Amino acid sequence: MKVAIVHNDRVTTQVAVRHLQVLLAEKGILQDQQHPDLVISVGGDGTLISAFHKYKQQLDKVCFAGIHTGHLGFYTDWRNYDMEKLVDALASHPVEENEVGYPLLDMKVTTSCGEKRFLALNEASIKRISKTMEAEVWLGGERFENFRGDGLCVSTPTGSTAYSKSLGGAVIHPRLKALQLTEIASINNLVFRTVGSPIVIAPDEWITIVPKISDRAVVIVDGERISLTDVQKVDYKIAAEEIRFYQYGHHHFWERVNDAFIGDR
Repeated sequence: MKVAIVHNDRVTTQVAVRHLQVLLAEKGILQDQQHPDLVISVGGDGTLISAFHKYKQQLDKVCFAGIHTGHLGFYTDWRNYDMEKLVDALASHPVEENEVGYPLLDMKVTTSCGEKRFLALNEASIKRISKTMEAEVWLGGERFENFRGDGLCVSTPTGSTAYSKSLGGAVIHPRLKALQLTEIASINNLVFRTVGSPIVIAPDEWITIVPKISDRAVVIVDGERISLTDVQKVDYKIAAEEIRFYQYGHHHFWERVNDAFIGDR
């Protein structure tokens, strides 16, 4: 087995990475940053998202595991003081026999220059800077509503605990192949009306957003602004790819939700 390590620059993380490298070497586990079987993220959820985007072209070959070195992380099952347990588990419980896959978001942006495709682990949003966004919302090829507000967010089940939740979205179990559409400060009055609540999309459906003023739309994928001009429409669906996590020691989903947001266990 070959392992790649992705980490942030915090001092505590760098100390943990050096210790992890020693532990891996003691177990005869090779390190390969180019073509790994397992990507270990050391840091927090942001670090794991960075690791996902770094290796998203190899999703059919790689699995992910997260080591947490700061505040509570949702994707990071292992703490820096648990690294010995993680490395022991990797040595005795093969990755290929201990994987769980979660859905990803496939986003296709159509502009006057053509189409671009993006993968998101958490969510993708479309907004306008400083002004109200107006857009048509289509579900499964049928026109659903005319939206007016700050923007719209489409999230994966794992992403339902991130930005989408802060917008009032539901928390969705990651084994469900679904997407969630949440509104960002929608305007609802006698002139403009939207459904006003999060919408969960079935696996065989898709979401299309058509901005009324295409040259001023801003697309954000997993927190990163994508520089595009003249956005004519954005299509969202469940991706053919999925992200796979090393599930040995993987905490139960609702346990992680409790730890992240309630903390009374």
